[in-house]
Amino acid sequence: MRVSDEVGRSLQENFPDGILPAGCPSRVVLDHVTSKWGVLVIVVLSGGTLRWGELRRRAQGISEKMLAQTLKILEHDGLVHRDAHPVIPPHVDYSLTDRGRELAALLLPLVHWAVANANEILGP
Repeated sequence: MRVSDEVGRSLQENFPDGILPAGCPSRVVLDHVTSKWGVLVIVVLSGGTLRWGELRRRAQGISEKMLAQTLKILEHDGLVHRDAHPVIPPHVDYSLTDRGRELAALLLPLVHWAVANANEILGP
């Protein structure tokens, strides 16, 4: 598939020194949000606020360690909000921030595309 001239011009205007130069902080942000678990956590939370256990069940295959690490990174980046209630046993809710919802709106079409095309791309 060939990139259109309009998209090519847009890339040159927005990234005159090349697409995402080595020192560009956007590389770190992209690494966080496009990691295997980062995408899944954002997509799962796009459906609304969830507690830890439900989030882990919906993002099947993620270990507790990776879920904790991913949530911490996404929270630090301002994409996920953590709401800890002072009760016993602990009750913590996770949700997307406004910025996280904006990102989810951009990621969901990509995820839908991947689901629709996975079988054809990966073959039988």
